[in-house]
Amino acid sequence: MSGAMMGLGRILMGLLLLGFAQIGPVYAKKASDRPIQAAEVKVVFTASTIATEYARGNAGVAGRKVTIDDPVRVASISKLVVALGAMRLVEQGKLDLDRDINAYLGWSVRNPAFPDAPITLRHLLSHRSGLRDNVDYIVPLDGDLSQVLTANKAWELRYPPGDYFAYANINSPLIAAVLEGATGERFDRLMARLVLEPLKLDACYNWGAGCSVGRRAKAVTLLRPNGDLARDAPLKGADPCAVYPASNGSCDVDALYKLGRNGSAFSPQGGLRISARDLAKIGQLLLKDGAPLLSSKSFAEMMGPVWTFDGSNGDDDKGYFKAYGLGIHWLDDGKGGNWIGHVGEAYSLRAGFWVNRATGKGFVRYVTMVDEFAPVGHCFDQCP
Repeated sequence: MSGAMMGLGRILMGLLLLGFAQIGPVYAKKASDRPIQAAEVKVVFTASTIATEYARGNAGVAGRKVTIDDPVRVASISKLVVALGAMRLVEQGKLDLDRDINAYLGWSVRNPAFPDAPITLRHLLSHRSGLRDNVDYIVPLDGDLSQVLTANKAWELRYPPGDYFAYANINSPLIAAVLEGATGERFDRLMARLVLEPLKLDACYNWGAGCSVGRRAKAVTLLRPNGDLARDAPLKGADPCAVYPASNGSCDVDALYKLGRNGSAFSPQGGLRISARDLAKIGQLLLKDGAPLLSSKSFAEMMGPVWTFDGSNGDDDKGYFKAYGLGIHWLDDGKGGNWIGHVGEAYSLRAGFWVNRATGKGFVRYVTMVDEFAPVGHCFDQCP
């Protein structure tokens, strides 16, 4: 191939990425020609108070100072909020944590090595389903999750469901599909109705239901260390495609999205857009035994832990995972303190959301523009 043709190919590929992957040009500097600074935010809270410890740097390409009220994509912290929605449906009798999920889906999900072993919502929420992130868990808008899960490499083939813990994002789209199958309601709208709106949070999954008009323009845009846009450039008007586009690049959610068959379009594994202040309000719920959303009994079941590492019953990620509830990570701080919550790590963001129920205190913190190839750090006592 000639050099000219190769150059043309690179240009076409660049245009394709701009159109479909929402990856933009380099934004190394603001309009004033001063470098954009990484956003660094920390909010501390008790059951009745929320306070800013610090909010410094810029909210991304807009160049303005970041605040604790700016929505940001909090990555895997999203999973804990999904679990709250699932537990509300359990309380309402629309879901059973220990029922075969096939009863809600209307299609079959089975580990090919254990075809007679049912998979339950409890397995999915606690990362003991046997699913693995060896396949692409981001399903195109016109895709079908059932086809993704037929691949052997999507599964842990050594252990039956319930026997082994291994953290995997792919559980989340399947959880979303189960919630949709049980209710006949689209995931983003369901989460808004069950969790976000009752708590009066201006938040949403992939800019779907729950966020106020114009909320997206206030987002903290996630930038890579070199200034490249990772997610959520501020735009005027509607987002051209907040979800993962269809295989042909189109984005007609109402026409293409199939309830209970996709699950990933609104990114239940990481797509929650929420401010540090609003996330702290969810933290207050964790300090109040689930009130006002859940009964204390349901919250205790969610908190668990339902899995505790015994040396061989899971992948502990070099000691990081020691116990896990239903969407809730238990963390030992090494100083005698036990915390519940979750981390978020994606698109050059590192975030931590943690509550110490013994002391009655918690915090939300995040940092942007982190090198994605740097050591993770897990954002507890500090963010990388």
